[in-house]
Amino acid sequence: MDWRDGMRAADADRQETADRLRVALEEGRIDLFEYDERLQRAYGAKTYGELGQVLADLPGPAPVDRSALAPRQPGPADVAAPAPPPAAPTSGPVPSGAPSGWLLEVWMPWLRVAAILTAIWGLSAVGARELVFYWPLWVLGPWGALLLMRTAGGLAAGEPRHRDDRRERRLARRQARRAGER
Repeated sequence: MDWRDGMRAADADRQETADRLRVALEEGRIDLFEYDERLQRAYGAKTYGELGQVLADLPGPAPVDRSALAPRQPGPADVAAPAPPPAAPTSGPVPSGAPSGWLLEVWMPWLRVAAILTAIWGLSAVGARELVFYWPLWVLGPWGALLLMRTAGGLAAGEPRHRDDRRERRLARRQARRAGER
């Protein structure tokens, strides 16, 4: 028996085990009933040994044997798994540190509504044959102020990088699934 098997597991360890079970379900290694059963055991586990038993017959990295908070040393299981092929770029090159499409994603709905409301305002001004008050300001002003705060907060928190990281993980999972189907 490994000396770590009796050590207490952290919430992060249980979550990592749950993530591995979800991947096994998606790959068809376990069915939904077994997934539910193992997930209950994983969240009820108190030690690393109990978490290891939940994952014992599943391939992949070695069972959780350390807290996610402690640095992990690479082992033979890390070398055995082939790295996924590099993801094809979804758009043109993005300079390092650039917000990429995040800003566009945040502001595009506002820009579309601004274009539509401005067109309606322009048509009404032409129909009235006089320059009327720019009433779309009542909608676009507060919404724009909220988006400015979201943009500033998101950029300060590194949201564009987190978004790109999430996209890369999704692409890698999709490619691994496709490679497993072949």
